[in-house]
Amino acid sequence: MPKDPETLPETLSTLKRRAFDLRIDNLTAITAAASGHPGGTLSAMDILQALFFGEMRHRPNEPHWAERDRLVLSKGHAVPALYTVLAHAGYFSRDLLPTLRRLGSPLQGHPANFLMPGIEASTGSLGQGFSIAIGMALASKLDRSTDGDKFRVYALIGDGESQEGQIWEAAMAAPKYALDNLCVILDHNKGQIDGFVDEVMSLNPIADKWRAFNWHVVTCDGHDYASIRAAFAEARATEGKPTFILAETTKGKGVSFMEGKVGWHGVAPTQAQLEDAVRELRAAKAAFEATGGTN
Repeated sequence: MPKDPETLPETLSTLKRRAFDLRIDNLTAITAAASGHPGGTLSAMDILQALFFGEMRHRPNEPHWAERDRLVLSKGHAVPALYTVLAHAGYFSRDLLPTLRRLGSPLQGHPANFLMPGIEASTGSLGQGFSIAIGMALASKLDRSTDGDKFRVYALIGDGESQEGQIWEAAMAAPKYALDNLCVILDHNKGQIDGFVDEVMSLNPIADKWRAFNWHVVTCDGHDYASIRAAFAEARATEGKPTFILAETTKGKGVSFMEGKVGWHGVAPTQAQLEDAVRELRAAKAAFEATGGTN
């Protein structure tokens, strides 16, 4: 399918530059709410930005465009990251971000598709979003109004979520229907609310398990935009079976005192911690700019 002119891929330097601002806005919103999940939002941020700024066909000014690609955020607790990316993409004003989780705000703690444009499914009960994505991919296959699939579907799942039985039931179903228009991405940050995944309930060997379920499997660096784009390109080129992307990520990516710390799974920063994080991210952005935006 050709790219929609409104969502042509941006340069890698533009994506890298925006990533600092996305992380600042995300953490600012979570701190204002005094509730949220900084660790998993920061690990998923680069994947989400890569989807909305080049990979998916979508129109912020026409959010219900019938031929748009769909993203289902199955790990719904990471929705502040999705809200941040949607705001930067032009779906709504960034001024709305600090209303996260407030009574009456459309930016609730888990996605609600009837409240916000760009939210394709209400998720939060872990595992269910993946099944919804399968339904959407089937619908695209059944719609014969266009030449080929009407749209592609992407689902972002999490480590702890992957311990749910529903994930594996869905993983069996998608290959049965040859859903090559479906791409599932695992935000493999290796942590969950109770601790490190390997200590709670190991998923290993992850790639081998998905291959055994008859998925095409790709591994990428979930914080390297060239690597992410290459994985998406391979998924689009794969025919006859769905693609599983194992995105290796770091919980709390971008903030030194959060990186790799499972304690930051579901604890909002204090105002002082936010200020430390913002200083660090702004300094990293300045250093990036000093290199001419190439590193």
